[in-house]
Amino acid sequence: MRAFVSGIVSYVLDHPKKIFLLVVAGAFVLWIVFSDYGLVARLRMEAENRELKARYAQQEREIMQNRKEISRALEPESVEKTARENYNFRREGETLFIIRQQEK
Repeated sequence: MRAFVSGIVSYVLDHPKKIFLLVVAGAFVLWIVFSDYGLVARLRMEAENRELKARYAQQEREIMQNRKEISRALEPESVEKTARENYNFRREGETLFIIRQQEK
């Protein structure tokens, strides 16, 4: 083990420029990958962007559906249907029968 370590130390002492360049290149690669604007952060932001676009599209679909429901609710036939079903209204001359289920 001691011979291995001394071999590494002698290599570093014999080639200082090469080791310096490797350390600088390694630090640069680590900075590119893990900095605030590095690859990891970029991938995280891209995933968040896709999620937000999907949520935006879903909200747009819900808005369009709500607008359709609002326009249908303003039609006279829809108002009459709601009044008849929910509030037991009737037309002139009609007889209204309310059937309730008995609780057991």
